[in-house]
Amino acid sequence: MGKQVWRAVVAGGAAAVFTAMAAAPAGAAEGGASFSRIQVNGGKPIVIGTTKEVAVPASFRMTTTKQWKVPGLLFLHRNGGKDQLWHSIETNDCPNRLGVCDITETMYFDPSVWDMRNSEAGAWRVGAQVRFKDGSGDTDDKGMAVYVQRNSRLTVNASPEPLAKGRTITVTGKVTRANWETRKYAAYGGRHVSLQFKPSGSASYTTVKKVYANSSGNLRTTVKASKTGTWRWVYYGNTTTGASTSSGDNVVVK
Repeated sequence: MGKQVWRAVVAGGAAAVFTAMAAAPAGAAEGGASFSRIQVNGGKPIVIGTTKEVAVPASFRMTTTKQWKVPGLLFLHRNGGKDQLWHSIETNDCPNRLGVCDITETMYFDPSVWDMRNSEAGAWRVGAQVRFKDGSGDTDDKGMAVYVQRNSRLTVNASPEPLAKGRTITVTGKVTRANWETRKYAAYGGRHVSLQFKPSGSASYTTVKKVYANSSGNLRTTVKASKTGTWRWVYYGNTTTGASTSSGDNVVVK
């Protein structure tokens, strides 16, 4: 077992060099293999911050009519296969060099190592590939979409505290988003964010109102205090940005 750096042509599991082949255009296939039972991150978006490596589980079944040289793998591509997303890959080996092989794969995305571009956030397609012992290969587009998203963050502050019932609470916060190119978090203005409240003793939050962040990502609103409880902000994300939830700020109402 070992890692292969996709698009960088780095040696992998069996100390054999895996030469990356270009992803085939949508629907194309060279033949010799079929790929099924494909799962990537449990169907959830891949959310990446600025420094921490993200490990993404994937799995698939590969059925071949030729003996393969290196275990098959899944990768992400778009623009007809011309663009492929940087990541390293770790897969299990398989005793069956011919026929059916169930493969478990982990994709590693590390923004602190690779120069990720903000434009890479969004929808990608899943491709599958294998290299055979005779030097040929098979690369298939599987018609599946996976969203790769920039991580977002939220802060919260509710004040004053404590305060009397019926008085006004001011809840503030800020929404920021990972900038992969600077490797820092920056203001994410104009977002529609939900203010939620959980009464003391309750197990669940309820949305009280929705607020737009200003151009600097700042959030601010007021509510009437009726009972002791915890306030938080929730942003539900979009196609390029992951969802996030702030920590909770408890306010005692006397």
